[in-house]
Amino acid sequence: MPNKKVNADANPYGVCAGYRWRKASKKMEKKEMSIRDVAWNTIKWKFMKKRLGYTDEEMKKFRENPRNEDVLSKAPELLKKKIIVEIVDVHGCNSQHGVGDKFYFDGAGNLLTKLCPKRICVYALHAITPQVFTANELLYAGVDANEMRFKRAACFDVGLECGGWGRIVMEIRVEDCEG
Repeated sequence: MPNKKVNADANPYGVCAGYRWRKASKKMEKKEMSIRDVAWNTIKWKFMKKRLGYTDEEMKKFRENPRNEDVLSKAPELLKKKIIVEIVDVHGCNSQHGVGDKFYFDGAGNLLTKLCPKRICVYALHAITPQVFTANELLYAGVDANEMRFKRAACFDVGLECGGWGRIVMEIRVEDCEG
């Protein structure tokens, strides 16, 4: 049976028609911005200048880096995320962390101290920093941060068995904020 050519423009299920539909759909998505997005796009540079304490000259340099525009364009989405680090294993922790304790970070990687235990071991935070950074970078890239392959970290204390005092193991995940 000979190959039959199909006119993709006439066929609504054809590859070209599907491509045009996706392309049109993406254009519509760009046009359909929330009020929050529009407001952010209007004020973001002034906001960042004030937040970072930059001079006009420093702000000019900041704006010249295209990465900064990209990162700032993700801010509204990051506001909707929280990064959670949960202790999944513990033995002999001098800071008294327990299984189920959680450390909370906003989508930009800032520790939300009011949601965390009263005491937090600095060595635990140091150990989980690469995973928090990776989650943050994946969010900036538009990738599901929960697809991270290496989600666990442990404090550098090697535990009693190896001449240390204790050890905790933490696991990271990203969730949508409520409300």
